[in-house]
Amino acid sequence: MLTKTVHAGRPCDEHGNYLPRGTPPPPIPEQAPNDWFPYNSQVQFEAAELMYKQAKLSASNIDILLRLWAATLYKYHDCAPFEDTKDLHHHIDNTLVGDVKWQSFQMSYNGPRPDGDAPTWMSAAHEFHFRDPDLLIQKLVSNPDFKGEIDYAIMRQFEPEAPHQRHLQDFMGGDWTWKQGNIIAEDPNTHGSCFVPIILGSDKTTVSVATGQNEYYPIYISIGNVHNNVRRAHRNAVALLGFLAIPKADKRYTDDLQFRKFRRQLFHSALSRILQSLKPSMMTPKVMRCADGHFRRVIYGLGPYIADYPEQALLACIVQGWCPKCTAKNSDLDGTQSGRRGRNHTDILVEEWTMDVLWHDYGIVGDIVPFTNDFPRADINELLSFDLLHQLIKGTFKDHLVDWVEQYIRSTFSSAEAKAILADIDRRIAAVPHFSRLRRFPEGRGFKQWTGDDSKALMKVYLPAIAGYVPHAMVRTIRYFLEFCYLGRCDVHTNETVAEMERILTHFHHEREIFRTCGVRNGFSLPRQHSLIHYPRMVWEFGAPNGLCSSITESRHIKAVKEPWRRSSRFNALGQMLITNQRLDKLAASRVDFKSRGMLEQTALDAAVSAFRKSHCQMTSTYPNPTFEVLEAQDNEEEVPAEPDADDDEDDIDLGPRREESVTLAKKLRREYSRSVYALADAIHQPSFPTALRRFLYAEQHPRRSHSSHLVPIERCPKVSHSDKIYVVYSAVALFYAPSDPSGIGGMRREWIRATPSWRRGPSRFDCVLLKGSSDPNVLGGFDVARIRLLFTIRFDYVHYSCALIQRYEFVADQPNRDTGMWIVRPRTDSDAIAVVNINSILRAAHLIPVFSAYDEDVPDDLQYYHSLDVYTRFYVNKFADHNSFATLS
Repeated sequence: MLTKTVHAGRPCDEHGNYLPRGTPPPPIPEQAPNDWFPYNSQVQFEAAELMYKQAKLSASNIDILLRLWAATLYKYHDCAPFEDTKDLHHHIDNTLVGDVKWQSFQMSYNGPRPDGDAPTWMSAAHEFHFRDPDLLIQKLVSNPDFKGEIDYAIMRQFEPEAPHQRHLQDFMGGDWTWKQGNIIAEDPNTHGSCFVPIILGSDKTTVSVATGQNEYYPIYISIGNVHNNVRRAHRNAVALLGFLAIPKADKRYTDDLQFRKFRRQLFHSALSRILQSLKPSMMTPKVMRCADGHFRRVIYGLGPYIADYPEQALLACIVQGWCPKCTAKNSDLDGTQSGRRGRNHTDILVEEWTMDVLWHDYGIVGDIVPFTNDFPRADINELLSFDLLHQLIKGTFKDHLVDWVEQYIRSTFSSAEAKAILADIDRRIAAVPHFSRLRRFPEGRGFKQWTGDDSKALMKVYLPAIAGYVPHAMVRTIRYFLEFCYLGRCDVHTNETVAEMERILTHFHHEREIFRTCGVRNGFSLPRQHSLIHYPRMVWEFGAPNGLCSSITESRHIKAVKEPWRRSSRFNALGQMLITNQRLDKLAASRVDFKSRGMLEQTALDAAVSAFRKSHCQMTSTYPNPTFEVLEAQDNEEEVPAEPDADDDEDDIDLGPRREESVTLAKKLRREYSRSVYALADAIHQPSFPTALRRFLYAEQHPRRSHSSHLVPIERCPKVSHSDKIYVVYSAVALFYAPSDPSGIGGMRREWIRATPSWRRGPSRFDCVLLKGSSDPNVLGGFDVARIRLLFTIRFDYVHYSCALIQRYEFVADQPNRDTGMWIVRPRTDSDAIAVVNINSILRAAHLIPVFSAYDEDVPDDLQYYHSLDVYTRFYVNKFADHNSFATLS
C-alpha cells in the first residue's frame, strides 16, 4: 500500500527531544517475571477474572465456591485463592494498572425564578460522575495490546495497483485528520507532534422497564488512532468516561421552554466541564509513552461524536426536524439550495437575527452554546459522524421503508386482501432456509419490540418476501437502499466505492418516488433518511463508516451499564455500577500488563506442570507422570477446529490474525455408514455417486488436462473398489476473511457447513455453497452454486482426498434480477448435476431464498423452513445474507 504521511508523530525521549530515525524505543522498567501483584500467582489472578468478570458470580455464590474450593485443599494444608468475596474485591481494588478513579460534581439551575412556588427542577441538584479523560486517553495511547494496530501519523493511503485510488479505511487516513495535521504543523511548538483525535459517544439506555429509575446516560471515549477493527472488536478501545445527569420535571413542565433550555445548556456545560483536563494538551504537546514503547509529543483534538439523530440535534443546537450537517430547509431537506453548517456561519447568524428567526428560518437554537466552542479547532457540525444503526438500519429501513410498504398494501387492497397479503409475506419470511448467523422469524415480522439486530436480520430476507406484492419500483427502492447500506458498511473504501455509493443513492432517490405516486408519502423531508446524502463526503473525511457506528457504543452499554446494573442491589445502583466498572477495567488492564510481560503464554495448569518439573526433575525422570504424558500428547496434536455442540452457535469469530481462506472437514467420523461407495450410494439414495467419484478421481490424477472430466468415457476413469474406504462426516468449517462482519482482530470468520440427515435432533440439513472456478467470471462474481449432499474422505492409491458430493445449480438468466439485484438459480437435472468436488473448491456457504409466486399461490401454512430448498424450484442467491456475501456476489 502506498502511504503519504504528514505530521508524522516522531518519537522523542521522555523530555520531548526528538530522536534520530531508527532509534529503538527505550527499555520499559523491568518487573520480575513472576510479579503478579496484587495477586500472588497466575491461579489467583485467573480465578479472580473468572469469578468476577467472566462468570459474573454473585457475592454469595463466590463465597460458596471459595468454601468448597478450600474444603478440597484442607487435607493438603492449602487454601483457596481467596478467603471470601471481600478478599477477592480487596485484591482487585489494589490493582495499580488501569486505575482511573471516579469523580463527581453537581450542577443546578441559576437563572431567574418565578414569584411564589418554583418548579422542583429549578432547585434540584444534578450529579455527574466521570473519570479524568486525560488519564483515560493516556491509558489508551500506551496500551501495549494495541501495538501494530494504532497509527501515530496522519496519512493518505493509496491502492498499490491503482495509485490514483485512495484507500479509505481507518480514521487517521481521512481528509479531516489531514486538515487538522496541516493546522497543527503550522505552529512550531506542535510541529512533529502525534495528533490524537478524541472520539466521543453518548446515548441514553434503559436497564429495566419494570422499575422506576430505569434510564442512564453513559458517555464513552476513544481515540481515532486505533484501527477500526480494534474498536469494533471491543478490545478495550472504547472506555466509559462518565454518566450524565437526566433532568426530570413534572409533566406540566416537560414542554416548558425554560426547562427545555435548561436541559440543553446543562448537557453542554457538563460536557465542557468533564473534558476540561484535555484542553491544555490541545495547545501544548504532552510527552507520552505509546503502545510501541516510544515516547511521543502528543497533541489532542476533539474528533467525531457518535450519536443518534435526537442527540445530534441536541449537540448541534438545532431544532428537531432540521439537518445538523447542512442548511437545508426542514421542509425540503433533499433540495439543492443548501450549504454546510459550521461554527463561523452559525455565529454570524446568531449576531444578525432574533431567536425567533433563528428557530423558524434556520433551525438554530440560538440561546445555547455548543460545548465544542470551549475547545480549539472544534466545530460540532463537522464532528457529528455517521450512524449506520439509527440512520440507516433502524431509521430508513425499519421506520420508513418497511412501514411504507405496509401502508401501501393496506391502502391499495381491501382490508381482507391486505391481511391475507401481509400474512403471506410473514409466511415467506418464516419459510426462508437456514443460514449461519441468520436470525429466523417463525411468525414473520409482526412483533412489537424491535431491536437493531431484528432490523438487521429482516433486511437480509425482506426483498424476496415482498416481490410480486408491491410495484417493481418499490422493490427496487428497497434494493438500492440495501445496496447503499451494505456498501457503506465496507471495511475499505476507494474513489470507486464512494462514486458507487453516490450512483446508488441517485437510483434510490429516483425509485422512492413510487411512494409519493401511490399516495403513501407527500414528501421525504426526513432527517435520518436525508443523512444518506452526507455519507459519501463523510467517508472522505472520516474513513470507513463501520469504525464510527453507534452500534459500537450501544454494545458497550451491555458491559458498562446493563450487566453492572444487574449485579447491583438496585438501591442507589449507580454508585455500585461505578465500582463494578472500575474493577472490570482493572482486571482488563492486569491481563494486558501480564500478557505484555509474557506471563500468560501458558495456561495456569501448564505453568504449574512446568514449575513442578523444574523442582522435581529427578523424581519426574525416574517416575514418569502419566498425566504429563497425556498433556504432551494433546499439545502435539494438529489443531483442527472441533465441531460445536448441537446447542452452540455454528458460526464463530476467529480471533487469530488474517490468513489464507480454507475449508476443513470435521474430525468426527460417522460410524453408522458403510465404507463402500456402492453401499453408501444406496444408503443416501444417490445412484450416480460412484460414477461422480470416478470422474473426480480422474480429474485429480490429471490436473493439467485441457478438457472436462465429464467428457471422458467412464471406462477411462479410475475404478473404485469395495476396499477403497470412504468415511462420512456431517460438517465442514470454512475460514474466510470478512472484516465487515463480526470478526476477530484479523478480520477472519469461521462458518460451519452442514450435510446431516438430522440437525439438532430434528429434520435433515443440507447446506448450499459457493464453488470456485466458474466458467464465466462475469456471473455471480465467478462462482457456481451447489448443494452439499455428502461430506466425506476417501483414501485412493495411498492419497487422502477430502470431498463433497454436490448437486449443481444453474442460472436462470445471464444477469441478475432487475428488481432485487440478485441472481436466480435452479437445480440442474442433467447427467452432470451430481458431482464430487474437492473440499478446497468450496469458498463458503451460500444462502438461497425461494422465488415465491405472487397472488396465485400463497405459501402453505404447514410449510417448514427446512423444506423450502426441496419444495421450490427457483431461488435467489442472497447477496444480502451478510456483508461478505454482498462483497463476494456483487
